[in-house]
Amino acid sequence: MLRQGTAWLLLSASAAAAAEQSREDAWWTGPMLAPNAASLPQGHALIEPYLFDIISNGHLDTSGNKHAAPREHDLGSLSYVLYGFTNELAGGLIPRLFFNEPAGAANSSGVKFGDLTLQLGYGLAHYRDGGHTPDISLVLQETLPTGRYDRLTRASDGVGAGAYTTSVNLYLQHYFWMPNGRILRARLDLSYAFSSSVSVHDESVYGTTSGFSGRAYPGDSFTADAAAEYSLTRSWVLAFDVVYQHNDSTRLTGAVPPAPPSTGAASQIEHQSGSSWSLGFAPAIEYNWSSRMGVLLGVRIIEIGRNTTATVTPAIAVNMVF
Repeated sequence: MLRQGTAWLLLSASAAAAAEQSREDAWWTGPMLAPNAASLPQGHALIEPYLFDIISNGHLDTSGNKHAAPREHDLGSLSYVLYGFTNELAGGLIPRLFFNEPAGAANSSGVKFGDLTLQLGYGLAHYRDGGHTPDISLVLQETLPTGRYDRLTRASDGVGAGAYTTSVNLYLQHYFWMPNGRILRARLDLSYAFSSSVSVHDESVYGTTSGFSGRAYPGDSFTADAAAEYSLTRSWVLAFDVVYQHNDSTRLTGAVPPAPPSTGAASQIEHQSGSSWSLGFAPAIEYNWSSRMGVLLGVRIIEIGRNTTATVTPAIAVNMVF
């Protein structure tokens, strides 16, 4: 009887092992927000364009209470264009395009090129089947002020920050096998960004008006994104992000001359935006045609936070590796 019981246990273990999904049988695009921590192989390129619509529907005050506001649409596109220089080192750029439709004001005069981000990442560790070490990457990003931000004839043409922004990012990724044998892929991304001060004139994205002359000092920001993807089948994947972002206060200093015909002294302006934070959720579904090509459809929802805008952002992305 003991031998029969032992044999039954061995057969059961073998059947469970056979039912366990292999990583080769799981195809992914990645979740909506958290970038990949795994290094891009040498000689391969990744292109991932996103189309999205940031729909603003209210403001969350410093107590977290939501106040209704007219609905606005900020249509946009960003694309990851990356290349693997070695098995550990990859780099590229992230261009952005925008078209804004504010409530009660003129739309953008056309599709505008936003700020451009340059990226360089290094793989510090690599996941191996049966191991306990996750993929870990250190990624540096430098965002260049290529988008218009001041001297605007209409506010909706403001699509940049005017600042040089440096971001230091730590990305982690690990695989877990669920009791039913399917794979859950998890990511944790941590980012810290700081910006240069900005010379600001006339109407701008910082809320200034015609005649203003001064400087803006954007606050630092911290972002933590925890994400998971569940492999339903080889092609279909459910994904979910939970993202927290904290922004330090942005300071604005300058002066506005008196309105004609007055010849008095200019009005001095000193303004603090106040710090802010938000908690967002981004469910998504992925469909993958192969291990190198897939599409994602998702939505980011921000309804929790302080001193920030409440938004719903549907998005679609195509992930391609060559």
